[in-house]
Parts: sequence; C-alpha cells; structure tokens
Amino acid sequence: MKLIYSILGLLLTCYCNAQVFYADDFIKMVRSNHPMARQAQIGIQKADADLLSAKGGFDPVVAMDASRKTFDGKNYYFYTNPEIKIPTWIGADIKAGIENNGGQFLSSEITAGQTSYLGLTLPVAKGLLLDKRRATLQQARVLREQSEQEQLNALNNLLFDAYQAYWQWTGRYQLFRIYSRFVTIAQDRLRLVKIGFYNGERASVDTIEALTQVQQFQLLQNEALLQYTNSTLDLSNYIWDERDSTYLLSPTYIPDTTGFSKYVILPDESAIIQQALTANPLLRIYDFKLNALEIDRKLKQQNILPSIDLKANLLNRGYNVFKGWNSALFQNNYVWGIDFKLPLFIREGRGEYRKSVLKIKETSYELSLKRRETENKLRSYLNETSQLQQQLVISEQAYKNFQTILTAEYLKFRNGESSLFLINTRENKVIETAEKLISLRIKYLKARYAVDWSAGLLR
Repeated sequence: MKLIYSILGLLLTCYCNAQVFYADDFIKMVRSNHPMARQAQIGIQKADADLLSAKGGFDPVVAMDASRKTFDGKNYYFYTNPEIKIPTWIGADIKAGIENNGGQFLSSEITAGQTSYLGLTLPVAKGLLLDKRRATLQQARVLREQSEQEQLNALNNLLFDAYQAYWQWTGRYQLFRIYSRFVTIAQDRLRLVKIGFYNGERASVDTIEALTQVQQFQLLQNEALLQYTNSTLDLSNYIWDERDSTYLLSPTYIPDTTGFSKYVILPDESAIIQQALTANPLLRIYDFKLNALEIDRKLKQQNILPSIDLKANLLNRGYNVFKGWNSALFQNNYVWGIDFKLPLFIREGRGEYRKSVLKIKETSYELSLKRRETENKLRSYLNETSQLQQQLVISEQAYKNFQTILTAEYLKFRNGESSLFLINTRENKVIETAEKLISLRIKYLKARYAVDWSAGLLR
C-alpha cells in the first residue's frame, strides 16, 4: 500500500511536467529498435546469403590434377593437368586445360608431351531446360522475395500488438484521471460537510456518508493506479533503444488523450479487401511458396526424362588449342562421347513428380482458405468498428447527460435542496458511464487497427 501511495504521489507531482508520448512516436521506436523487428530483418540477410550460395553453383572452377611415379630409378609416369571449368546458364559446361604427360609406362590412352584441349558437355534430355543448380538459384531468388514478405508480416503482427498495448495504456490513464478528479471533489465536499457539522447545519451521519464516498473513490483510484502502472510496464516491453537495451517509461510521459477521443475514417470495404488480397504479406508468402514449388515441379519433371549428355573435346599439340584452326583440325584432333542412362520403370522420377504436383495443390488450397479467412476477418472488423462507433456516440451523449444531471444536483445540494445520497448516486452513475465509455473507446481503437492488421497494412 505504501508503494501504491508513493507511486500516486510521484504521478501527481509529474503531471505539471508531463510530456505527451504520441502513438506515432511510440510506433516509430518499435519499428526501429524492437528485437522482433530486427530479427525479421535478419531473415532477409539470411536469404541474401542463401542466394549468394546458390550463385556459387555457376562459379568457374580451377582444378589441378598432377601425379608422378618413380621407382628403382625408372620414371614410370608423370601427369600434369591444370583445368578450368565454366558452368553456363543454358546447362552446358565449358572446360579447357593443358596437359604435360610422359614416362616409360604412360597409359596408351594418354597422349605424351604437351597438349591442350577445349571441351563442352551438354545435356540434351534431362537437365536441358532445368537442372538442380539452376532450380536452386531460381528458388533462392523466390525465397529472397518471400523473406521480405515474412519480415513485413512479422512487423505487421508486432505493430498490432504494440498499438493494442498503447491504447490500453491510454484507457487506463483516462480512468485514473477520472477517479482522481472525483476523489478531489469528494474530499472537498467532505471538508464542507464537516464545516457544516461543526456549525450545526449538518448531521453527523452526513460526515460518515461523505467520508464513505471519499473512501470508495480512493479504492477505485488505487485500483486504477495499479492497472495504469501495470499497463505502463506492458508498454515498456515494446520500448528499446539503439543499443538493444530496454528501459521503463518515465512517469513524466502521458498518453495522447486527444487521439484517444478521436474518430477514425473507415476505409471502403471492397477497396481494402482488394488491397489485402494483393498486398497482404501473409498471402504473398503463399504466392512465393507456390512459385518455389512450381520450380521444384519442373525440376522433378526433368527426372522422368532419360539422361543423355553429349561430350566433345577439341585437341591440339602444345599449349595453344587454337593453333592450326582449320577443317583438318576438326577432322583429326577431337574426342567425343555420349552418356546415356534411363531407369526402365522410372518409378522414382514419376513418384517424385506426383508428390510435387500434390504439394502445389495442397498449398493452393491453403492459399484459398487464407484468402477467404482474410476477407471474412476484414468484414468482421469493419462491422465491429462501425458498430462500436455508433455505440460510442450514444455512450458519449449519455455521459454528457449524466454529467449535466450531476452538475444540477451539485447546485441543488449547495442550495440545501438535495442530499448526499442523491449526490453519491449521481456520481456513481457518471463514473459507471465513464468506465463503459473508456472500455468502448479501447475496443473501438483495437478494432480499427485490427482492420489494417488483417489487411497487412501495419508497417
């Protein structure tokens, strides 16, 4: 209890130096410094790293194959073959190299002396239109774009939670202010009633009734202070600085009560639904998933085809493969071959292809369901916001009317035409109406931001 009163005293002394903590400034801090926002950015960086890794499949490769054998004073063989291999975007591999071979027991398939070659390996069936390295690169590009949508979706969810915490904090502050105002009014009235009792104008029971009202309002004030303090702690969970350190919100900061009382313009239903279906990051994630699965389907389709690779090398003496470039060179100095492989039943290829098609259907059904859920969520939140706005108008009118009645009752009481019982009844009704009004305000603002959240627009 001492802690509550000390916090209460601190808040009351801070009001004179209060600084408004606007929702836009709060959201800017969350967007820039909150760990979840930064963590989502790391997902994009990881996707960039995966894309860089996938591009490595097209890096030229320099290789060196060298060996030598000497035994009992005999030079059995020596073999030196530096080579460069260049993958291409059409699936073919170009390679070029030089050789320096010799020795007493050199294999008959190997040409002695210095030679050079320029070759090409080209798939003409499986792998011609798409192979694993090209598919990996295409999928990495798709996943890079998907990671951006995942980052936007994570930010959308984070900001929605942050907005809810802010308006909850604002509503608790408003309640605390109302209870504090009535505590002050009740205390002033108790002081006047005591003066009247001492002057013989009031009965002793009036002082007890006035004191009871003060105590009732103080209990409400203490409960509101507790809720306001806890909501401040909840809000502080979203406040981080540039050094990744969190800190408690200073008591000198108060919420934007003006923004809390404003009405917001609702977007057109058909327009925001169309915008959500095309730009909502949650739905866009499924679009990119389908793109990646389509690349996988095309790759699996290639596995049904036979593997036929054509290989051809142009050969020449010395280290200049283009020396003597003429028709005789093409007729005499070459090596070529064909690699052919085909499983007789192709069951593995057909099974993998069928699975890829089913995955696309499965994800398409999920996307259709998410689209429908998004549309219905938007309509639901739009209807809820519209209904709450109408309730707010009625509740505000009722609150003003009860305040008018209370003011009139105060005037009657000063003129001796009313009683403390009626005053207390009117005050309790005003407070009850204020509580409902603030509760509706919180629900209204949460529902309004839920519209943007379900459309994926909070960024």
